Amino acid sequence: MSTDVLKSKADNEHKKANKRPGLLSNLTIGGEKVFVDGGFDLIYLFLIIALLTTGLIMMASASYVWGRFYDDDPYFYIKKQGGFAIGGIILMFIISKINPQFIKKFSILISVIGFVLLVAVLFYYVPVPENPDIKRWMKIPGLGITFQPSDVGKLAMIIGLSWGLEKGKKMLDRNMFAPLIYFGVVAVVSILVFAESHLSCFLMIFAMGIGILFLSGIDRRWFILGGIAGVALIVFFVLFREQILSPYQLERITSFFEKDYTDTDTRWQTNQSLYALGSGGLFGLGLGNSRQKFLYIPEPHNDFIFAIVGEELGFFRSMIIILMFLALVARGFVIAARTKSMYERLLVLGISLQVGIQSILNILVVTDMIPNTGISLPFFSYGGTALLILMAEMGLVLGVSRTGERGVKKLRGDSDVK
Repeated sequence: MSTDVLKSKADNEHKKANKRPGLLSNLTIGGEKVFVDGGFDLIYLFLIIALLTTGLIMMASASYVWGRFYDDDPYFYIKKQGGFAIGGIILMFIISKINPQFIKKFSILISVIGFVLLVAVLFYYVPVPENPDIKRWMKIPGLGITFQPSDVGKLAMIIGLSWGLEKGKKMLDRNMFAPLIYFGVVAVVSILVFAESHLSCFLMIFAMGIGILFLSGIDRRWFILGGIAGVALIVFFVLFREQILSPYQLERITSFFEKDYTDTDTRWQTNQSLYALGSGGLFGLGLGNSRQKFLYIPEPHNDFIFAIVGEELGFFRSMIIILMFLALVARGFVIAARTKSMYERLLVLGISLQVGIQSILNILVVTDMIPNTGISLPFFSYGGTALLILMAEMGLVLGVSRTGERGVKKLRGDSDVK
């Protein structure tokens, strides 16, 4: 083939790659493009859809009996969750088109909203009659929608820290005490969540915040000091647990260490979860064939849905689901490594850490490796607003993948993209 023909083909490919963008692609506000072109990470999208689809199938199976008995409709929960899932997918694709640098302009506003909600829920919460210390849920007036402000707070902290660490990079390099500001932010958010009597979420947010600070490149000596302080704090909690923890939390932790498998009160849910996992064995009882969902496990479609997964699908297929979560987190780290913006990198790393840590904590609770303190499994547990926020986070990661090194090369028509 002649050189002229090759050059002509190369020119045509270059023109296709650099074709004139649509009207919305040219929209700018405050000097920043609102929408971005370029393809997003298809592997990440596949993992999202795979987890969401599997989660909906298992949620339908887990909630069938509960819905039939308590709501006179076996499809009550899956219909609601399915509607939120459709809305979440639409929201994810919309957010994935928005320029992450444009979203960064609203970082302070988002952070303030998250902080205000975490404070407000301590005073205006939906009471739980059997556990009056729990202050996790708020209801939107007039709409009847109940949500957990901690779900908003997690995303708000990720965005706030990502923005703040990028803005304060020079200060962090010059002032050795500057990291204390960021550690303080993580501590305040964590304490507010702890005040809700939500121990698992407290642990998750604290670990996620420290993880973001560690990955941002803050001097490692601070984490050595933090480790020493953490050990001292654990000792303090153990010695004064009766004064610090609520009766509800203290009861759950005490029952965890006692391991009384005949306990029909505090450990009932955990014991039934272990029975479900044990009866599932290596290959499971088959989809829809769980026995423990017949009102043995309270609300099996919520925090303990993984017990139904283990019972119906068995150990091997449950491990595939765990590997899918690991792959999603790992792919998030790959996307983060491809971006040159510190804000975008920390945003993706923070969201990846959140999904990873939350999944680990949920599975550890279900398998009785940590106390039962209540935390949902991403993509699987019932909860419409939580699913919407999670899908919005997935949209943020996909949006960053559009603007990363690979996306930029595609837009420019570079020939070395593989």
